[in-house]
Amino acid sequence: MMDFDQQLNQLIANGLAEDIGDGDHSTLSVIPPGEKGTAVLKIKEAGILAGVEAAGRIFRYLEPACKFERHKQDGEAMVPGETAFIVSADVHTILQAERLVLNCMQRMSGIATLTHQYAQVLNGHHTRILDTRKTTPNFRLLEKWAVAIGGGVNHRFALYDMIMLKDNHIDYCGGITKAVEKAWHYVQTKKPGMKIEVETRTLEDVKELVAIGKGKVFRIMLDNFTIPQIETALPLIGRDFETEASGGINLQNLLDYANTGVDYVSVGALIHQARSLDLSLKAVKA
Repeated sequence: MMDFDQQLNQLIANGLAEDIGDGDHSTLSVIPPGEKGTAVLKIKEAGILAGVEAAGRIFRYLEPACKFERHKQDGEAMVPGETAFIVSADVHTILQAERLVLNCMQRMSGIATLTHQYAQVLNGHHTRILDTRKTTPNFRLLEKWAVAIGGGVNHRFALYDMIMLKDNHIDYCGGITKAVEKAWHYVQTKKPGMKIEVETRTLEDVKELVAIGKGKVFRIMLDNFTIPQIETALPLIGRDFETEASGGINLQNLLDYANTGVDYVSVGALIHQARSLDLSLKAVKA
């Protein structure tokens, strides 16, 4: 399984290959090879900056010896007119990397900004905000990175790093008890130490899971539970399991969920509803 650096390098390679193809003919036609240049990343919209580290990695992927000077860090508040970084490199490097850098940073900054808004609402509360797997194909690494930069907590990254028994798993398997027992046996024999989370849809599901899941299940998801249902469920669960509320949670009702004392709320909108922020990469003329 690839580690973070390997995944990031693969994402960069794929992104550049998608954009460059058999050549950046606009640049090749007008800029001599080896010509040096400098460009500045200008901030045009307020929010939380994300993707500076990723941008540096993109430029260095193409030109390891390029000069990348940070003026702001990931996670910092940004306002229009500020400079995020200055890069000095071959002009071909700058122009080939430009669109991938901007696409990544604009998207990541939008996600970090929205996540920060959720995290601010939860400031002072026990409840933390989780992301989900509702991500853009082949871009999940950066989207989840942006959530963390914005103050959120990453849920499982993918299907391979945690067992999460959702409604379809449970229904296909024949019920919560059967699904948990089979998953527990799988963990013991094939994936020692892998955590198991289980989705519940009713208070009866919660009671059944509490009765058979202690020592096997680490987190119980309360899916589409109302606030009163969560308030009823939490004392039944106690502290033997982590708890996660999911479904229909937004900035308007987030505080109501936090006031129940649930450990986590998961919000797919952190990623799929985030709006990219406006940034630009401009040449510095000699």
